Amino acid sequence: MQAPLDSAFTPHAPQRTLTLWAALGLIALYFVLQYVVGAVVGLLVGLTVGLAHGLRGGEAMARLQTLVVQPDVNAAMVILTLLITATVTLLLARRRWPALWALAAPPGFGFAPPRQAGYYVAAIALGLALPFLGGLLTQWFAQGHEVSQDIKQLGATASPALRIPLALLVVSLGPVVEELLFRGVLLSAAVRHLPPGTATFLTAALFACVHLPDLGFLWYALPNLLLLGLVLAWLRLASGSLWPAILAHAVNNALAVVSWFVVMP
Repeated sequence: MQAPLDSAFTPHAPQRTLTLWAALGLIALYFVLQYVVGAVVGLLVGLTVGLAHGLRGGEAMARLQTLVVQPDVNAAMVILTLLITATVTLLLARRRWPALWALAAPPGFGFAPPRQAGYYVAAIALGLALPFLGGLLTQWFAQGHEVSQDIKQLGATASPALRIPLALLVVSLGPVVEELLFRGVLLSAAVRHLPPGTATFLTAALFACVHLPDLGFLWYALPNLLLLGLVLAWLRLASGSLWPAILAHAVNNALAVVSWFVVMP
């Protein structure tokens, strides 16, 4: 009786082949969702404020524009947007390619234990070292120009009540969804058509480029992000698991997050 019951309650979605276009489409969807969900959240905030204060039309819009530039309101919107978009993306990938989720080697996504536990140690060491190595690269290319990041400025200016949940998302859900997209889905699709080295470089380059808007499109921030992407891809392929890459990404982000609490606004 157990087998029929299990099959009755298990969704039977048709297995889809992982293609390069499907991988790129999922990444594009993730970033489009961020803009759409962010706009919807902003609209809901505006409607709530307008109704609460009896504002209409231009008055409500002016009030909304004043609110969204406030660090706490902006941080709350970012938290909601990331929670929604990351959850939708993870669920969509899980439902679309269920057989690939826990498969270690490409085209699997790598949600499996690594070949050796030592890769976790390597991930922590690399996660700690990369911000310093990448920082040196950025300073060399920037030649004294300041490199600012929107999320870093937001986290440093938000109140502790919102700074803490934002920090938790940046070091947990953020790395999980980005590693799934770039080292799980995209890299796995790319190595089916390209040599591993070429696939690693191209996916790392795309990973770097999609972060440019958050960095004000400063090109000299690219080498740091490219280095990070290359190392994370190496961890994924060498370990046979996505978890070391997620861990290294989380540690890398955690070092940036520490400054939110050490350097108080």
